[in-house]
Amino acid sequence: MKIIVAGQGPFGEKVLEGLLRKGEKIQGVFCPRGRPGEAIKTLAADSKISVFQPKRMKDPEVREAYLTLAPDLVVLAFVTDILPKDLLDIPGQGTICYHPSLLPKHRGASSINWAIIQGETKTGLTILWADAGIDTGPILLQREVVIEPEETTGSLYFNKLFPQGVEAVAEAVEMVKKGRAPKIPQDESLATYEPPCDDRVAGIDWAKPSRKIFNLIRGCDPQPGAHTTLRGQKVRLYQPAAFQTAEPGISGEILSVREKALTVCLGEAVCVIKKVRGEDGKKLDGQEFAEQVGLQKGMCFGS
Repeated sequence: MKIIVAGQGPFGEKVLEGLLRKGEKIQGVFCPRGRPGEAIKTLAADSKISVFQPKRMKDPEVREAYLTLAPDLVVLAFVTDILPKDLLDIPGQGTICYHPSLLPKHRGASSINWAIIQGETKTGLTILWADAGIDTGPILLQREVVIEPEETTGSLYFNKLFPQGVEAVAEAVEMVKKGRAPKIPQDESLATYEPPCDDRVAGIDWAKPSRKIFNLIRGCDPQPGAHTTLRGQKVRLYQPAAFQTAEPGISGEILSVREKALTVCLGEAVCVIKKVRGEDGKKLDGQEFAEQVGLQKGMCFGS
């Protein structure tokens, strides 16, 4: 079976590596230019695989390359473009795609962030058949994972959804080869779609319930970083931990600065913030940041 792999970043590289290890016939690799595509490009070149780096997957040269390569299957391993229908129609077996949620929940580019922001205790990954919509195609396989109480978007992805995703892609390819790959329609009545998790949603509202604040900080770590203000300057909070209920207090108040962290009141709970980044762009431990800006017990974020 002739395969095209399109992807970027560490995930795209590891998917390609896994398929090569299994002896799959990779006809070509499509990846972006610059740093996001560098690792998978290098691996493909070292493996004597043709590399294509279009500006967009809908550019005419991509279709021409597809027709020349004549793939049976296309594997999308972290592709941010929406592929046009004329590309999806070329591979005889279709196009499969990795998505880090249990579809149809959390369609969109920030599915991991939103599962945590919304306080969910489980999520997972889906290998789906790509269609013209955004994460709307039939499901091939799914894997469920637990979201731990203090897990962040970064730890959830790199510790669970990344490695299990690489394995799931290889498993899905094998199922396609053997003619055992199902196409299970998504239940549209259960579908959710959230916008990208960027600064428009990452601002901390200290008046919200404590658990929602804690989950926002977790869900925005490492990107974009949940943000608040201190003396009019924007600061971002990372690595929240030790959430526990407490006597009501002033939400955003610094309760202590010690052991390389800040203890912060969330209203009817407290938590520890281990990392903070100010407007200079440097991420420091809580105690270092406090010493740098003169942050002391009793002062408040958001004021």
